[in-house]
Amino acid sequence: MTNPAMAPARPGELVGPAIAATDLTKVYGEVTALDGLSFEVPSGTIFGLLGPNGAGKSTTIKILTTLSRPTSGTATVAGIDVLRRPEAVRRAIGVVTQRAGTDPQATGRENLLLAGRIHGMRGSAVKARAEELLDRFGLTEPADRVVRTYSGGMQRKLDVALGLMHRPRVLFLDEPTTGLDPQARSEMWAEIARLAGQEQLTILLTTHYLEEADHLADRVAIVDNGRIVASGTAEQLKSELRGDAVVVELGADADIAAGRAALDRLPGTRDVAADGRVIRARVEHGASAVPAVLAALEASGQAALSITVARPSLDDVYLRHTGRTFAAAESGATR
Repeated sequence: MTNPAMAPARPGELVGPAIAATDLTKVYGEVTALDGLSFEVPSGTIFGLLGPNGAGKSTTIKILTTLSRPTSGTATVAGIDVLRRPEAVRRAIGVVTQRAGTDPQATGRENLLLAGRIHGMRGSAVKARAEELLDRFGLTEPADRVVRTYSGGMQRKLDVALGLMHRPRVLFLDEPTTGLDPQARSEMWAEIARLAGQEQLTILLTTHYLEEADHLADRVAIVDNGRIVASGTAEQLKSELRGDAVVVELGADADIAAGRAALDRLPGTRDVAADGRVIRARVEHGASAVPAVLAALEASGQAALSITVARPSLDDVYLRHTGRTFAAAESGATR
């Protein structure tokens, strides 16, 4: 019997990881955008690279898609070295950036046909692929309307279709649902999941929506200040956190520092952090800890407007590895 591990790969099948980054560093003047970042993405999976704005996600995408060179380190995409053979990498990948890549004055169909021809597709093949993608993304009816008349969700679907036109082996989605309403975001999630499942496409997804990574990604890596601080499946990362999260919202006139100090002193609480008027802490048994938490706050002179108990989330994972909540990191990046 043939050992599957020794069997030759099928034509076009990747041997080894679809993406491999090793000790990537990128320095802009005095700013270090990437600081020894390393990860691997197995073929045919969705990999979520998540972190707040400014964490290094977009810089990583630029290097992997050959739009930027690292200061040091190496990377391969679809088994191809991004520094030695950038043109071959570009033929093997599809890229959907944060900003629209469509011509707003052309129709949806014209955009797809142009993308196919740029990639060397001709004749009936390019037309058939365009029709296939218009149908897949529910864009057949508006296909002959100019793109500037499309809704935000329709334009984002067309962006993804453009990235798929030449049947890439690896698809990069950089913040694919930013700015979409909840329904359009849900539709995009469903389509991304279908792409990975039906076409065995490898997808690298960058996002600052934690629930997006939790919902879609087979594996995730959390990026903070240009480094990977945690990686694994979402369930693995969350299961490493014992107990429950207690989230307390204090009043507008509350002394947040005093409230945080009160919970820090309370036996059985850990990972206490404040974000605005919200204080978070981890406890072994959330429901039984609520009376003690409220009593500690009251004793410190701080009144709680609300208190909730929840199972661990990716936000809790981020807090554990960085010492701050994801929302606080986003706010800091914005400033």
